Amino acid sequence: MKKDLNKYRNIGIFAHVDAGKTTTTERILKLSGKIHKIGEVHDGESTMDFMDQEAERGITIQSAATTCFWKDHQFNVIDTPGHVDFTIEVYRSLKVLDGGVGVFCGSGGVEPQSETNWRYANDSKVSRIIYVNKLDRIGADFYRVIAQVKTVLGATPLVMVLPIGTEGDFVGLVDLMTMKAHVWDDSGQPENFEIKEIPEDMLEKAKEFRALMVETAVEQDDDVMEKYLEGEEPDIATLKKCIRKGCIDLAFFPTYCGSSFKNKGLQLILDAVVDYLPSPLEVKPLPEVDAEGTPTGKFAVIDPDAPLRALAFKIMDDKFGALTFTRIYSGTINKGDTILNSFTGKTERVGRMVEMHADDRNEVDQARAGDIIAIVGLKNVQTGHTLCDVKDPATLEPMVFPDPVISIAVAPKDKANAEKLGSAIGKMVQEDPSFRVETDEETNEMILKGMGELHLDIKIDILKRTHKVEVEVGAPQVAYRETITKPVSDSYTHKKQSGGSGQFAKIDYSIEPGEPGSGFVFESSVVGGNVPKEYIPAVEKGFKTSVNKGPLAGYPCLDFKVTLKDGGFHAVDSSAIAFEIAAKAAYRQSMVKAGPQILEPMMKLDVFSPEEKIGDVIGDLNRRRGMIHGQEPTPGGVRVKAEAPLSAMFGYIGDLRTMTSGRGQFSMEFSHYAACPKNIADDVIAKAKEREEELRK
Repeated sequence: MKKDLNKYRNIGIFAHVDAGKTTTTERILKLSGKIHKIGEVHDGESTMDFMDQEAERGITIQSAATTCFWKDHQFNVIDTPGHVDFTIEVYRSLKVLDGGVGVFCGSGGVEPQSETNWRYANDSKVSRIIYVNKLDRIGADFYRVIAQVKTVLGATPLVMVLPIGTEGDFVGLVDLMTMKAHVWDDSGQPENFEIKEIPEDMLEKAKEFRALMVETAVEQDDDVMEKYLEGEEPDIATLKKCIRKGCIDLAFFPTYCGSSFKNKGLQLILDAVVDYLPSPLEVKPLPEVDAEGTPTGKFAVIDPDAPLRALAFKIMDDKFGALTFTRIYSGTINKGDTILNSFTGKTERVGRMVEMHADDRNEVDQARAGDIIAIVGLKNVQTGHTLCDVKDPATLEPMVFPDPVISIAVAPKDKANAEKLGSAIGKMVQEDPSFRVETDEETNEMILKGMGELHLDIKIDILKRTHKVEVEVGAPQVAYRETITKPVSDSYTHKKQSGGSGQFAKIDYSIEPGEPGSGFVFESSVVGGNVPKEYIPAVEKGFKTSVNKGPLAGYPCLDFKVTLKDGGFHAVDSSAIAFEIAAKAAYRQSMVKAGPQILEPMMKLDVFSPEEKIGDVIGDLNRRRGMIHGQEPTPGGVRVKAEAPLSAMFGYIGDLRTMTSGRGQFSMEFSHYAACPKNIADDVIAKAKEREEELRK
């Protein structure tokens, strides 16, 4: 059966923590499930598969995917997390979406995290409609949120509906397209609403906002605009066509409001998804890249007959086995096909494929371009890997994952837990690429690394609850780095003579600081054959393998350049190994002389505080060595943009809540590495020495 891709909508719902994404997704499933009895969706009682940790903390951690139908259109809906520690989930999900619904809280407005998600959506060029939720809440103000969307996000909201009543008196909406009022009764049932005339006291406001909507929409079509300027009002079909074009081109964002919890206003959102968000055919095709991440000039065009191009955007473990959620961009996957993972270079066989229908799984034998499906039982696939045609390999996007900035040590409580720990961690690393695990070879401890305190907190929770592994947890550790501050020219000779053939290698080199972010750079300016060409890679390898251990406290060393200038060799005793050993010893000899210093991770902070507490909040940030970059008043308080060292931010959320009587919020993401003040650096070095002493004993 050939599917009509024009009737497909791959959409995501994204927002700040607590704006009501999950409730909105639930209600959408209920509404669409009630209207179309699909297979066995039991009267629409579908639920996004939630983890205990999500229910308890009231936040979404994993993006869940599901399928539903509305007005003969198929929606593939992806619910994404809102918390900054999981933005990797949002980022990956946005990559595979064609459109999105940005949910904002009617009283909280545009919050720090909404900004990050909005920026990600802009980067991924995802068309969006805006939904202002929770209008039944105390302090909700639709017009204030609209103003914030303009000032804080710099976006153009196209207001499509106006709320009738606010807070407890919120009863319905004025639809500016039809100029009719939709009024719900108190039953809480989404379908119990009447379409009436607009209340007298709102008529003027409705006319004013409709005129604004029409003016903005007609700008998308010169002919319509010309007629409009001559006094000819466009009909509804023409208006919708103009709004659809503007929405897909990101010129503006159709804006709706309602209350998901009270089931008011959601049908209009579903209609807007059909009317204004793009189908897979209307989205710019994804560029293909080579192994280095350079675009090849080819694109994955939506065509079931083209070579296979698909992106694995989420791995989830459930009772059916490991599910790999996959968006197919071009080509077709059949059950039993062998496909290639371009990242690992290994092939995988497609055993079972399922389509997620709310909480049911429908087995399918074939999936085509435009589909989002889950493949069961793939072995070595991780988030962001490209699955492609074995005969025609390609990669869809380079893998960019931020490096973890925080780590904790964990140890199993007893032998029984030790066995379970390994396999549990293996599964967790596959599901979340921003979560890394290493074993400290000296202490044998397992080190978990992540994007923030909450991130690791939840990982420990998942270990205990989902995988039933009991572990002892150490204090969080910061991922320090080292670098050098001054250039050094030096020479090193490696000689070893003990019966048989000896070893000889001499290198003259310079080491100098590089630009921040440049990493390790190696260059050779050797002229003549003093160091034979075939040994130069060995010198580079010797230096390169040494960078993981800095001269001060053993942290990895960043941003410096080594230039090999000259050297000497022996016709019999020189070898690649001898030159590699010389380079390693040269690193240890010279880095100490190059003014080494400790670097610490600096975090970008966005802190929200009620106005009367702002003095305390800023004072506290100063104590934490924070740099304040700016403050801006918001309707509910003040937002402070700052940066501060990660080491000073542990436990910050608790302190912020205490200072602001529970009303403060913040989001934090890694910004860059910066030099540590001397007292802190001395402390870090002393601790590293203590660690070494203990290990020696």
